[in-house]
Amino acid sequence: MRFRLLAVLLTLTAVPASAAVAAPAGSADLASARPAAALSASAWPVEIDGRTADRYPEGIAWDPTRQAFLIGSIATGRILVVQRDGSARVLAQAPGVSTFGLHVDAVRNRFLVTYGDIGNGERSSDATAYKQSGVGIYNLRTGRLERRVDLNTTRLNPAGGRHGVNDLAIDAVGNAYVTDPAGDAIYKITPLGRASVLVRDDRLRSDTIGANGIVWDSAGYLVTVRYDTGQLFRISSGGRMSEAAVGKRLVGGDGLALTPDHRLVAITNKLGAPGVEAATVLTSRDNFRSAQVRSTEAWPVPGPTTAAVTPHGIYVLSGRIDVLIGGGRSDEFTIRRLP
Repeated sequence: MRFRLLAVLLTLTAVPASAAVAAPAGSADLASARPAAALSASAWPVEIDGRTADRYPEGIAWDPTRQAFLIGSIATGRILVVQRDGSARVLAQAPGVSTFGLHVDAVRNRFLVTYGDIGNGERSSDATAYKQSGVGIYNLRTGRLERRVDLNTTRLNPAGGRHGVNDLAIDAVGNAYVTDPAGDAIYKITPLGRASVLVRDDRLRSDTIGANGIVWDSAGYLVTVRYDTGQLFRISSGGRMSEAAVGKRLVGGDGLALTPDHRLVAITNKLGAPGVEAATVLTSRDNFRSAQVRSTEAWPVPGPTTAAVTPHGIYVLSGRIDVLIGGGRSDEFTIRRLP
């Protein structure tokens, strides 16, 4: 029973953070986002294997200023910089026990991280477990914490209950949108740090894990996936929500990533639902009022959680959360490119 509950709680996480914002109108493909000095995709390894004492990274983001990845840590709450050879160094410490979704906002020289405590971090305690839920906003160059936004307040959640935010996306003007898989809401945070509820809907409510990954499309709307049922939802900038008609349910849908040409990459796993470990690519002809599955790639590395869009391809993170759920211990992680 303990591990079943832990499996449910552990997947209250995110992802891909760096892919959540689509490129400006006119971007036709991934090459449009490639810095002039960037290496070609073929020059980057298909798989990056690393080790870190900051175990069980769940979220990942691409940092174009460093030409490197940022990853978090369920164990310690730190944020790491990972190079193409798998070497990792600490960039920052989150305000909370564990870190989940990340997003790099290079235009504003910042990165954003969701934090919380699902009960198994090194600093977890009765005072923080299932009570921490917020976003840390950092200076991208220095890693200094500039703002902490608490999302578990009576103003935002007057009914109380457990909360633990997961993934986030950023729109063109710097507003952040945050999922709370333990609740029934999507939050909005302005560039000045003012938080509000964008949408509160019973369709987001779950006895296990609700809304998880989220992305912002430059056409002016959000897409989120509900982990337990695999439903895909479209949310307007004003908070109107509708279910996207998709040919199949993305059960175990964890992280989402959106490419500049509006392909949606959904990472599914079986960490807390009877899903499959896979990366599914979807497209839409009507701004994700409906969507079509274009491909599904069974994932060869256990426990994939989310993906990051880079100039070198789409990379999927596996932080060995499956080992944690099974009662073991691992300091390994793998970042593997989607074929």
